[in-house]
Amino acid sequence: MSAAVGNPALLRGIGDDCAILRLTAGQELLITTDLCVEGVHFRREWHPPRSAGHRCLARGLSDIAAMGGEPVACFLSLGLPDLLPQPWANGFMRGLLALAGQFKVPLAGGDTSRSDNIIADIEVLGQAASGSAVLRNGARPGDRIFVTGELGGSAAALKGLYVGNKLTASARHRHFYPMPRLDLGRWLRQKKIPSAMIDLSDGLSIDLAHVCQESNVAAVIDTAAIPVARRASLDLAMHGGEDYELLFTATQRTRLPAKIMDIPITCIGEIQAASSRRGIVQVRDETGRVRPLKLAGWEHFRKI
Repeated sequence: MSAAVGNPALLRGIGDDCAILRLTAGQELLITTDLCVEGVHFRREWHPPRSAGHRCLARGLSDIAAMGGEPVACFLSLGLPDLLPQPWANGFMRGLLALAGQFKVPLAGGDTSRSDNIIADIEVLGQAASGSAVLRNGARPGDRIFVTGELGGSAAALKGLYVGNKLTASARHRHFYPMPRLDLGRWLRQKKIPSAMIDLSDGLSIDLAHVCQESNVAAVIDTAAIPVARRASLDLAMHGGEDYELLFTATQRTRLPAKIMDIPITCIGEIQAASSRRGIVQVRDETGRVRPLKLAGWEHFRKI
């Protein structure tokens, strides 16, 4: 394995027992790790090796984006079967390194081992100005809830794979090559817009619940406002995962354009005070009826 790009924060990468990083003065270190397992997060018969590598790194980069951070370096540990064709492993690395190069994130180290199936553990290091990283616990009653992009597209594409549908180019791209919102997340942090933020990896309903739980608040979302991706259903938009969009809250006085960096920004509801008499997340339909929302995150490769 070799580093994808140069980065002034990386003083020494692959070649020694440890990488050496020098962070910018006044910055705090962000660290995230994600495990990708064959048969759970990807399937060789469906996902090209470049897609598997791309998606592996995208997961970690999206976590950095959710805190408004700037990625600094990544580390990859791979478990590979004895009989895995070498071209598959090469394709995986090309996909990972291509995305790493796009965001100037050098591959600074890692490890390999034999495994019964493919296991990829990605660790991404990032940085943000001291005290500025956006957390999940800052949402307050009265804040509005925003999401970026469209929701449900990745889950809809996966559903299509199950039933043997031919995917459109757009649907394939949404699922096979999701793009983490790093630039937008950093811009939002720098403008001090979000009171709380999270990436939508597990699904809107359960990720919004995480924000509510950490902030000790409740939420109401308007079903008519949810930006449902083409060929997706409202159910997939609310509960499907792996969109890697951002969900953030902001005060009522915050004014946002319809698009930032050409990415749609949609207000889908508001934060309320927590109450034991109602669900932590509620939905309001087009008639104005409000009801508790049953939380359900996407379960990878369950039969649908």
